[in-house]
Amino acid sequence: MTNDELSQRFAEIYGGQPEAIASAPGRVNIIGEFTDYNNGFVLPCALEFRTQVAYRQRSDNSIVAHSLQYPGQKDEFPVDRVIEPGTNQWGNYVRAVAFIIETMGVKLGGMDLLIESNVPQGAGLSSSAALEVAVGGAINAAFNLGFSPTELAQIGQSAENDFMNCQCGIMDQLVSACGQRDNALLIDCLDLTTQLATMPGDLVLLIINSNYPRKLVDSEYNDRREDCQAAADAMQVSSLRDADLSALEGAKTRLTDTQYRRAKHVITENQRVLDALDALRNSHIETLSTLMAASQMSLRNDFEVTVPATDWIVDKCTSIVGKKGAARQTGGGFGGAVVCLCQSESVEDITRKIEVEYPKATGLHADIFRCVAGDGLSITPRNHTSS
Repeated sequence: MTNDELSQRFAEIYGGQPEAIASAPGRVNIIGEFTDYNNGFVLPCALEFRTQVAYRQRSDNSIVAHSLQYPGQKDEFPVDRVIEPGTNQWGNYVRAVAFIIETMGVKLGGMDLLIESNVPQGAGLSSSAALEVAVGGAINAAFNLGFSPTELAQIGQSAENDFMNCQCGIMDQLVSACGQRDNALLIDCLDLTTQLATMPGDLVLLIINSNYPRKLVDSEYNDRREDCQAAADAMQVSSLRDADLSALEGAKTRLTDTQYRRAKHVITENQRVLDALDALRNSHIETLSTLMAASQMSLRNDFEVTVPATDWIVDKCTSIVGKKGAARQTGGGFGGAVVCLCQSESVEDITRKIEVEYPKATGLHADIFRCVAGDGLSITPRNHTSS
């Protein structure tokens, strides 16, 4: 939806034009899964799928939010008292961001918000982080709070952790806030420093949504986080970032088998991310292929977050692209999406075989998106013309 179209819808709902539009992208993670909350390394890129929030200030102390994805629903809450969860899940993300900002000692005023998004939900492309960063960007700009993109990402993560009760790491929000077009972004989740890696121009970025009924369920995610911390404690390090395979073997008798395998995934995945950064920068596609295949195997066997539907898609993509491309499950697991980097001549073959064979194998239909790496958070004033 263009800015002009969104502004028109805003005017229809609120009787006036917005001040500006905050826009933040979803993301896909090339490699580095479940390493972020272990203070490790990740290599995602922002996408052109975006969540937009048109906004203006109000004269009272209420935030009023509408979403074009949920017509007929409205979320309204006061900001001059403690913000509590409401009845709309999408509205709770708005409340969560406002709640965290107020816990930082900021006194907010009222706002009108209109949310529009084309980030696929439930596909592991971080629609929630896009919403958090866009809402945070809108609040930051409206009240001239001066938060940096990295600080807005931290606010979004805290909103997820402390209000929505999902113990995610910083990756999703940070790449949504800081991503750059045509680049992947290496993030050091210990100190939040970043490095850019240009995506090879001869590779197409495909995202294949399995449409598996994904029920990731915060309890499964949080259980794995607890296992990782237990392994770190057994090795007497603050996080798995500071562990290596030698230390893990030394602590094996003090760990359950599950804790050992969870830690093994994180430790080996951190090294794969660093190696993948070099492979991308040097366009060593065969190396990247090997690394992503190893990541997939580790996610399946050690972290146990893949499902037969995503395994099928990865295997099919890999059989087509060989060492000229790479594929693996991406995101929080238990369904969601597969990321595939492939040569342009492979796109038609992948698309055809998944459209024909995947429903027969799984009873499901996959959505296939041809993507490019996009920019992070932006704020567009009302008088700025863009499409």
